[in-house]
Amino acid sequence: MYTGRPSARKRPPVTRENFLNHLSTITKHKLLVLEGCWKVGLYRQGLLHDLSKFSPTEFIVGVRYFQGNRSPNNAEREDIGYSTSWLHHKGRNRHHFEYWVDYNLRLKEGESPVIPVKMPGRYVVEMLMDRIAASKVYLGDAYTDDAPLRYFGAGSASLFMHPETAALLKHLLRMLAEKGEDYTFAYVRRKLSK
Repeated sequence: MYTGRPSARKRPPVTRENFLNHLSTITKHKLLVLEGCWKVGLYRQGLLHDLSKFSPTEFIVGVRYFQGNRSPNNAEREDIGYSTSWLHHKGRNRHHFEYWVDYNLRLKEGESPVIPVKMPGRYVVEMLMDRIAASKVYLGDAYTDDAPLRYFGAGSASLFMHPETAALLKHLLRMLAEKGEDYTFAYVRRKLSK
């Protein structure tokens, strides 16, 4: 039974091989997001994207649970019931919809006490770049422009997002799947300049 505390068993060790592999993975991811953000004019966000992944709280978890084909946070969740790394990460990175959750003080009967807040467009665009980069890193040569949309559709993220945020992200992911990266990035750049 899950007690809310890490299990008494020993966590996976920090190994040199996992250290180097995790460092390579997050660096590749960060560079792909940087490239995408710069193509649409989000220079500062591209530079600052996911810097918290290099903090001890997130980096050590990434090394311990590194697998190469999915987020180490999921392996930590499976091991202890939650992810310390994710809890740290989502509270520091505005491109995650989970950052944009607040309490509902005007609670009506049957409503959730927690509400999603509409994300500013520039962070939705960074979230798009984040999803593209993660798909490219984890899928490698099997990546296609519809992979981020398939991943989004397979999850339940849109249930926890503000409806306008979910609609914008889905619109951009569909555009990517149907018209490709060059068209989508040009569209985003035009929209951001207005």
